[in-house]
Amino acid sequence: MHQHAIACKFHPSFPHHALSLPIFSLQSPNSRLLSFFPSSPRRQRVNTSVFLRCRSSATADVSPVRYDSSVGSGGDRISENSRGVFLAEKPIDVATLGNLCVDIVLGVPELPPPSRRDREAFMDKFSASPPDKKYWEAGGNCNMAIAAARLGLKCVAIGHVGDEIYGEFLLDVLQEEGIDMVEMRREKSAMDPRPKYQTLLCWVLVDSLQRHAFCSPADYYQEPAFNWITDLSDEVKTAIRQSKVLFCNGYDFDELSPSFITSTIDYATQVGTYIFFDPGPRGNSLANGTPEKQKALVHLLRMSDVLLLTSEEAEALTGIRNPVQAGQQILRSGKRTKWVIVKMGSKGSILITTSSVSLAPAFKVDIIDTVGCGDSFVAAIALGFIRNMPLVNTLTIANAVGAATAMGSGAGRNVARRQQVIDLMKASKLNDDHDICKELLSENLDCSNVTLLSKGVINGSSSSSSRVERVSMEKVVSELLTELELERFSMKVSSPC
Repeated sequence: MHQHAIACKFHPSFPHHALSLPIFSLQSPNSRLLSFFPSSPRRQRVNTSVFLRCRSSATADVSPVRYDSSVGSGGDRISENSRGVFLAEKPIDVATLGNLCVDIVLGVPELPPPSRRDREAFMDKFSASPPDKKYWEAGGNCNMAIAAARLGLKCVAIGHVGDEIYGEFLLDVLQEEGIDMVEMRREKSAMDPRPKYQTLLCWVLVDSLQRHAFCSPADYYQEPAFNWITDLSDEVKTAIRQSKVLFCNGYDFDELSPSFITSTIDYATQVGTYIFFDPGPRGNSLANGTPEKQKALVHLLRMSDVLLLTSEEAEALTGIRNPVQAGQQILRSGKRTKWVIVKMGSKGSILITTSSVSLAPAFKVDIIDTVGCGDSFVAAIALGFIRNMPLVNTLTIANAVGAATAMGSGAGRNVARRQQVIDLMKASKLNDDHDICKELLSENLDCSNVTLLSKGVINGSSSSSSRVERVSMEKVVSELLTELELERFSMKVSSPC
């Protein structure tokens, strides 16, 4: 779940209807894309080039690496040798693109009215004066970066923040979490009060029933908030080139132009950086947006190595109700796609490759707040991808990180910490896997390799039936705890630059 949203969204998704056109096809400009749908002194930013050389002086000026689209396709785990060609010399694990905002989290007696004019008046009332800092929290892609950093990944946030108190706050939070920030803006002026250069804000409104609405001034912009960003600076290129994964989401389109997003994706693929994309609730408006947005969305869907969708989004993209079959169709339509991950809430999650399906039931927890769960989930998926974990292990830790975040309140600095994830996995309380297994096996699936995480006791480490290999929770948790403990030890003994 992302903080920054459009027009007070109430957890929307793609429309629930069957789609009749081939996936990834573009329609005429007038038709729908049915297929996929107060100020403070400025703190000096970190010199990015120094930061990158500090991480790996031998790679700061490496030539671009051409990406081989065949790497990693068609298997449960991408070959370590193949992946190493592109990732061995990349000192940064995850870079996030844009979507850096400050959330103002407020309790309200009732959520905003549906009328656009009334919503705007509602928001103006709250934004008339800066709210107390105790209500501020880092939002947007900060959530994913913080969750990833707490799992031991080296992260950098690429984006723009303004020269005011909100921008200062975001930079402080990122620095406290060990995350560097690469500024997209070329100008070197210390201060600029113009709205187009200010940090994005999002009002996260929560009513007495714990329902959320999200409001932002950017909801009323005719153009992307930062449409003055038109090309990649040398610093941004360096950060992308030195990152193993570049994470993008649908909210990037609120601040960056479609052409800029497309060119960024193209550059990342040229230098061997893997693309993760989660369209999120924004996907529906993008699929029905301008021809430029539609084209950029299709490009992202086709060029991403890892796609993350809810089951409703997967169905809306394909017209296929079964999430596994929908994921398989998306894989066939993609150009570089290796993993399609379908998030199914209390049922768990599924990871589909061209040759396998892995399923992991959700953890059983008392949910307090779901804000930030999706961002935490994708951070753990990135960990599994980069560390080349078995797929069912990757899903398990992602479910655990998302669930641990749901047990707290809010996102940003409130996302799951490593020890919370460890404690949750040790407890090993899973929802029943019967329903998810039944749903999978009820269809004639084009896959012979199905792996299911099972909470039941299994003789040995795993048990196989004619269609499903069950892997014990005990075995998976043991492997994951070893991985996390090794990562923790590595972080403790690693020396600073």
